[in-house]
Order: sequence, then structure tokens, then C-alpha cells
Amino acid sequence: MLDKPVASPCTSICSLNDQDICIGCYRTSKEIREWSYLDNHQRLDVLVLCGERNQKNNPFY
Repeated sequence: MLDKPVASPCTSICSLNDQDICIGCYRTSKEIREWSYLDNHQRLDVLVLCGERNQKNNPFY
């Protein structure tokens, strides 16, 4: 049985800041480009990093 793919965190607010991090989903440009090639475990790892970046960089968090 195949796992259902982990959904992209994209919020359609696609703009990279000076640190190369999307201000909408908090992925790096590299993570965005590679998303479709990642397995679910790798995607979950990226989501954890996104959450950490959100807490660090989001002024509304």
C-alpha cells in the first residue's frame, strides 16, 4: 500500500526574502524546487524546518 503524498505547504504567497526563504510557506527556493522529488519522510523533515523558520521569522507568530 502506498502512502498518500504529504501535501505542499504552499500558501500561494510566493516571494523569497533576503535569506532565500518564501514568506508564505517558509521553504527555501531549493526545498520548493525539490519538493516533488522528496519522499514523505523528507517532506515531513522540510515541514519541521518550515515551522522553525516560521517561529523565528514571522512577526505575527
